[in-house]
Amino acid sequence: MKFSVIIPAHNEEVCISRCLDSIERAAAAYPDQVEIIVVLNRCADSTEQIARARGAVIANDDSRCLAKIRNKGAKSAKGEIIVTIDADSWMTENMFSEIDRALQSGRYIGGAVSIRAERMSPGITVSLFLLKGIIYMSGLGGGLYWCYRRDFEAIGGFNENLLVAEDLDFAKRLKMLGKTRDRKFINLRRAYITTSCRKFDYFGDWLVLRMILFHGRELKAVLRGTNTDLPNRYFYDFEHPRKK
Repeated sequence: MKFSVIIPAHNEEVCISRCLDSIERAAAAYPDQVEIIVVLNRCADSTEQIARARGAVIANDDSRCLAKIRNKGAKSAKGEIIVTIDADSWMTENMFSEIDRALQSGRYIGGAVSIRAERMSPGITVSLFLLKGIIYMSGLGGGLYWCYRRDFEAIGGFNENLLVAEDLDFAKRLKMLGKTRDRKFINLRRAYITTSCRKFDYFGDWLVLRMILFHGRELKAVLRGTNTDLPNRYFYDFEHPRKK
């Protein structure tokens, strides 16, 4: 097996089919070399049935910690390369080809990809500008992560002490590992993911700016692990809005 794709899923029946469709299209270039691992997290909808019907490997983790959920999927992985993606995002058809090309070059330890929103507005434009600015200044990346499974294991996977920002922490440690091996962390440009705007749909398009301006103290507490209200509201208890 060449690729293992890990998808955390908390009641994702609305989004997960589109994510799986995109993975299957990208996997066409690698027949029988891509496994999909869906990690069910407190699901009470048809997410599991959808995933099983599509041939996904099923794992379970009910914790309120994305790092633990992602790591649970990685423990079931048989692929040489680990790829992580969220259930409300979808990848371009060239994703696996671009990842394979980068790793085969021997120049890169792994990396991330660029992110596009499924719709745009002034508020979302500002939000993406702020988020991409933070990522750019950190020299890291976001959206979808990929690396050899041996390197994933070498850095201990995702940090389970973090309730949020476990992805940027993972990227930072992977980049540090790369430096010890003379390999770079790279953001792929020709392959990217598109992500849903469901949180903007629900909380408003100016969500990120509002959080920075009015919830700075709470955000710091979240990063310290002393505030669980915000992570629960925006991540662990959030579900795709249903149309009435």
